[in-house]
Amino acid sequence: MAEELKNEPITYAAMDYAEHERTYTRFLWLVKYGTIVTVAILLGMLAGLIGSWGVIGSVFVFVASTAVLSYVLS
Repeated sequence: MAEELKNEPITYAAMDYAEHERTYTRFLWLVKYGTIVTVAILLGMLAGLIGSWGVIGSVFVFVASTAVLSYVLS
């Protein structure tokens, strides 16, 4: 029974390179915009908590920094 089990790599499987490219493109999009949102949240927290701009100011800084960073990194 042990002789029937083979521990060899499968080398004949067809690769779907188009799907790999789509997945990689989506991953890069997620990393890019996830980073933009994270930086925008931190800037909003900086303005609201340290800069004493309050909630409205921090929301404004969040929206403005998201727009600027999206434009710059596009």
